[in-house]
Amino acid sequence: MFHNAALKRTALTPYDWGLVFVVTGLLMIGLVMVFSASSSVAETRSAAHEHTYYLVRHSVYMVIGLAAGYAAFQVPTPLWQKLSPSLFIAGAVVLLLVLIPFIGKEVNGSRRWIPLGPLGNFQPSEFMKFATILYAADYTVRRAAHMQNLARGFLPMFLVMLGVGGLLLVEPDFGALVVIFAIALAVLFLGGFNARLFFGLFGLLMVGFVLMVVLSPYRMARVTSYFYPFDDPYGAGYQLSNALIALGRGEIMGVGLGDSVGKLFYLPESYTDFLLAVIGEELGLLGVLAVIGLFAWLTWRAFSIGWQASLMGRNYAALVAQGVGVWIGLQSFINMGVNLGLLPTKGLTLPLMSYGGSGIVANCLALALLLRVDYENRCLMKGKKA
Repeated sequence: MFHNAALKRTALTPYDWGLVFVVTGLLMIGLVMVFSASSSVAETRSAAHEHTYYLVRHSVYMVIGLAAGYAAFQVPTPLWQKLSPSLFIAGAVVLLLVLIPFIGKEVNGSRRWIPLGPLGNFQPSEFMKFATILYAADYTVRRAAHMQNLARGFLPMFLVMLGVGGLLLVEPDFGALVVIFAIALAVLFLGGFNARLFFGLFGLLMVGFVLMVVLSPYRMARVTSYFYPFDDPYGAGYQLSNALIALGRGEIMGVGLGDSVGKLFYLPESYTDFLLAVIGEELGLLGVLAVIGLFAWLTWRAFSIGWQASLMGRNYAALVAQGVGVWIGLQSFINMGVNLGLLPTKGLTLPLMSYGGSGIVANCLALALLLRVDYENRCLMKGKKA
């Protein structure tokens, strides 16, 4: 029996190759579909009128993201824990900088980006999601003895997140606000926060979100168009109605890669927020189900790695891994729900796949850290030092 156990430990691979292949697969599918969805737009809108404009830029973002991920993988999780407060403060400062007129860039009434010249625009809220995972995990571990107490366990974190939420609302970036708050609450809950208090506070938070929608005319218009998109197909329901038309054209097998009609200036943000609609039109129901399956497996694997780390007493690493699972799982769920007409329209990209440098780099950083947690788990299982 002891001999068999030793063989199993020896046979354990140093890395989770399944996780590596799934992440690589999502990145590659995203690259192909971004090119397909953006080629017509690029010929019209890019300065050089090159149909490969967005493909080249997205490829560069992927290379930068993979390089950043490789560097992040080399950093042990205890060092990430020490850096967590500093990274969170830095993220909050950049969120503040983006609101300054001569620094931040305004697009369609929102000020969410900082121009970086030829590299495009930097979106601080994407990196704030990553910093929130690190900080919330560190906070929960440090305050483990007070997780049953509202004032000492929850209130300090709530006040910090309230400040961050205020900055995001000023931009405004309601989608990022939802994801960041969800990450923080989920990490607190997984870290042992009192369940009764948690669900009570969660209910109050939902009331707050509802009030923000009701008191904001443009958010209310989005909710109304969600229920009746074809009542105003050229106004508030334009995005959703065109997404549903694209998905309907795809049927089971799709119309074929590159043959989407929706991407020809009918479907807005076809290579960012509504990339899944193009996938559904060109690759059909089977393509959409494949993407959903990959994200579901990735989310499940993140929680499994976190659970394994918690069994080894590595609480910070466990919460980080599960926080990554919450981020990727929730954001992909919201994006897919919007594309499929299951949720009101919200500006959130599809992780690892949609066009956008900040999102790709931040996603690669998070998944590299997830791989690091798994790598350290495997080293401990083999009796080695990570």
